[in-house]
Amino acid sequence: MNLQKYWEKRKFKETSEPRGKISKSEKKRFVIQEHWATHHHFDFRLEMEGVLKSWAVPKGVPEEAGIKRLAIQTEDHPTDYVNFKGIIPEGLYGAGKVEIYDEGSYELVNKTPIQIEFKLLGKKIKGDYRLVKFQEPNQWLLFKLKQTSPLTS
Repeated sequence: MNLQKYWEKRKFKETSEPRGKISKSEKKRFVIQEHWATHHHFDFRLEMEGVLKSWAVPKGVPEEAGIKRLAIQTEDHPTDYVNFKGIIPEGLYGAGKVEIYDEGSYELVNKTPIQIEFKLLGKKIKGDYRLVKFQEPNQWLLFKLKQTSPLTS
């Protein structure tokens, strides 16, 4: 819950990215931003603890159960970043085009230091997901949980 790394990596006089601050809001929003930087990827962000916890997901958030994706945790971003889209100028950290791929709210199911379970309620992406931390620093596995249908009698 610290924005220091975020602030250090940016030149706010040259980028339209929000400077932001730690929020006192209890909202549970998420955003997936498609980012054409050095390498095309998707930035997955969950609003939690006053910031956007952030992961770069090279192949995007899986929309079907059984697909597992590497998610590299990046620095926390300010909650204002949930609405950010635009161009980060050449020569700056993260240079390239950023578009919002999906957005919505989420329900936190469980959170430990090595695992986060949540339900995404987006415009495009919906369902139960899990992030599991690897031993390697900042590396997580993101996957959609298999949906079970309720028993009928």
